[in-house]
Amino acid sequence: MDWDQTRIFLAVARQGQFLAAARSLSLDHTTVSRRMNALEASLGAKLFERTTSGCRLTAVGESFLIVAERIETEFLRVQTEISGHDVAISGTIRIGTPDGFGTYILAKFLGDFIDQNPNLRVQLVPLPRAFSLSKREADIAITIEPPTEGKITVRKLTDYTLSLYASRTYFDRHETISNIGDISKHRIVTYVPDLIYTRALDYLDELKIESEKHFECAAMIGQIEAVRSGIGIGVLHDYIARNDPDFVRILPEHSIRRAYWIVAHNDVRDLARVRLVYDYIVDLTSRLRSNFA
Repeated sequence: MDWDQTRIFLAVARQGQFLAAARSLSLDHTTVSRRMNALEASLGAKLFERTTSGCRLTAVGESFLIVAERIETEFLRVQTEISGHDVAISGTIRIGTPDGFGTYILAKFLGDFIDQNPNLRVQLVPLPRAFSLSKREADIAITIEPPTEGKITVRKLTDYTLSLYASRTYFDRHETISNIGDISKHRIVTYVPDLIYTRALDYLDELKIESEKHFECAAMIGQIEAVRSGIGIGVLHDYIARNDPDFVRILPEHSIRRAYWIVAHNDVRDLARVRLVYDYIVDLTSRLRSNFA
């Protein structure tokens, strides 16, 4: 099996386009197309259905993807074992994470780690409603529910809480809120209902808040800024909003508890660069435990 053809196949399968794959590999489009034609010829099977907008895997292509990913994993493992520490901490690590944790924890505190590992390229990507560790859409994922399927390593990072908040300017302009029923008189900043990818994000239902006035935003950072601007009242992460002077916490007895989990695929969990980042996130969260309390 030609590894060069295999790695190009993986790039095309993951990008869904020959041109995008070529860019990611720093190759020209013609080279990628020629290599894939050669791979299909050697296998005697069609791997991709070409379309005007890109390409998609055939049934045979889906089967070959599983084999190609096993080859990739073994190649990376052997490369790490043979090349030693210097090469092991180089390369790219992609972390899939909810935007709150990614922005206010990882992006905020990863600087020293990156300085200490200058050959390591760290990517933070928003966690979509569906992602695949096996397809290398992320090397490490931070989730708010522990996955239960697949060959994965799952570890709880920390509990955290969310509470009701309004901006100081909003709080000053509106009547006092003395109980959860009063919230129904106000505009609520919340998620877009049909874009909630897990019931764990349905905070209003858990708090039994009913209001006909909503401002809906799919991203948590957008909700934070909407509440800050005075659009309405929102359920925000305490570790983000509690010490921000722009916010006032409302009805502190009504809060929600959730947890963050760190997940990695077993096939790559022991690669040195993945283990390095994985262990750093675990250690960082432990050091910041009081922030989440």
